[in-house]
Amino acid sequence: MTYGANLPQSVTNGLSYWGTLDCPTFPPFLTDNPLPNDFPWGNRNKHTDPNDVPHTGVTRYYNFTVARGKASPDGFEKDVLLINGQFPGPLIEANWGDIIEVTVNNQISNPEEGTSMHWHGFLQKETPWYDGVPSVGQCPIAPGASFTYRFRADNYGSTWYHAHYSAQYSGGILGPLIVHGPKHVDYDIDLGPVMMGDWYHRDYFSVVQDAATTSNDFNVYVPASDNVLINGKNNYNCSLAANGTKCTPNAGLSKFKFHTGKTHRLRLVNAGAAALIRFSIDGHSLKVVANDFVPVVPYETDVVVLGVGQRTDVVVKATGQPKDTYWMRSTIGLNCSRSTAKEALATIYYDKADEGAKPNSTSHTIPDNHCGNDPLNQTVPFYPMTPNPNPDTTEIIELDLATNATGHHVWIQNGQTYRANYNNPLLLMANRKNYTFDPDWSVYSFGSNKTIRIVINNKYQSAHPMHMHGHNMYVLSEGQGYWDGKTITNPKNPQRRDTQMLRRYGHIVIQIDADNPGVWPFHCHIAWHMSMGLSINVMERPNDITQMQIPMVMEQTCKDWKAYSDKNVVDQIDAGI
Repeated sequence: MTYGANLPQSVTNGLSYWGTLDCPTFPPFLTDNPLPNDFPWGNRNKHTDPNDVPHTGVTRYYNFTVARGKASPDGFEKDVLLINGQFPGPLIEANWGDIIEVTVNNQISNPEEGTSMHWHGFLQKETPWYDGVPSVGQCPIAPGASFTYRFRADNYGSTWYHAHYSAQYSGGILGPLIVHGPKHVDYDIDLGPVMMGDWYHRDYFSVVQDAATTSNDFNVYVPASDNVLINGKNNYNCSLAANGTKCTPNAGLSKFKFHTGKTHRLRLVNAGAAALIRFSIDGHSLKVVANDFVPVVPYETDVVVLGVGQRTDVVVKATGQPKDTYWMRSTIGLNCSRSTAKEALATIYYDKADEGAKPNSTSHTIPDNHCGNDPLNQTVPFYPMTPNPNPDTTEIIELDLATNATGHHVWIQNGQTYRANYNNPLLLMANRKNYTFDPDWSVYSFGSNKTIRIVINNKYQSAHPMHMHGHNMYVLSEGQGYWDGKTITNPKNPQRRDTQMLRRYGHIVIQIDADNPGVWPFHCHIAWHMSMGLSINVMERPNDITQMQIPMVMEQTCKDWKAYSDKNVVDQIDAGI
């Protein structure tokens, strides 16, 4: 074992190799497939419209079994939910335009739970029913049942997949996903995913109960995390562990290898439950090359800000000496999030460094002055797209925290909180021309409008990473206070991404082209806020939805779920997603 590792990988992370020096590096693209013009995407390149998705004819197959287990990612042993016995879960890897097929086997027991899997950031233009949100595109996968997702890798870059049933993913059902595509920035070595996030020692169900409590104690309904992880690992101060719990100090940190003089690509993902993360590497500058699935004009920074669900790809020049070691840091913005631990550390070893050595590097100054992303004038998409300056329709949404009739905390959008009905997926209803939507389902039908602008004004003191399914949305404006109705940053080529931070007491203005018929959730990605109803459903081109040939397996999944839920009480204590 190396520095700080008192537990073996099998105890901290099960069968996962994430966080170890056994992790592979990654190629520019997969080669076990046709290579027209020497690339799997043919003659497409960095200047190609990203909507011109290739059809490679290649399918990548995966089989996931989701089940309960135990793990000690930071030395504190807890019950977790694992994919194939791993935390974080297995990598999914594909080329742009490949088909990804994943069979999910729900073996969650003692107690049983439904589940589903969401493939974060994919547009699902051909397959909206495989987006993976129960009550929207599908019914949950019943305990003991299996379900196969099949969709095209229609974006390229870095992302993750995760359960979308209640706050289940915060218990461990998540993993990284890489789609290789054209490079717009050169680098030498792809080190792959750096998955970061806060970590709770309690089970997700009890945290959800606190978040939606009737208590007016801020420390109860805004639950604090216990730690921060990098690729599923960190150490924990076991003196803070409750009596009767099992905790091992210095469990072990994640490790990465740098090569002097080389440039390294890191695929940063905030896969946590709630906390805003600030990523840095002591003594190194970060070149930002992509935000979410959108390549950007490169820019330099010392610190990358990531709300939950966001990804940023960076290229890092290894300017150290061959025997050097440095700290990598994932720091929680305590001005924006609650945690009893401030940061996770990982160790970077250069070529000839002693892998038992402890770094003594010094942190950059980590700002914590606001809860937003980098300025929009800094994050310019590499491939330019210009949104319609005169959208067909504009929806203004006032977002706030409230209490419902029973005194529980809920999030409301224009006075309405969201609550799922697992037995009636909205997409399947719309396909049958059944538009009898309960107000709790928060459906915003935009009819045949071709361009849709949404303004969100945040009336509460919490910041929110707002995630749009089915689209890389144009982010036209963000900042403090209400939008002035006219200011747009980079109107000819504004930032595009699928998740954008909404500041406390601030606003965002987003716009989408209605080129993807379906019902698409637009929600805060803080797990506890989703559980408390912070979500709306954007129904896009309902007439086209009625023409969809939805696979019969979707109805069969609902039939299986009904059979299960008719005989078993489904304890849905939250909004359901």
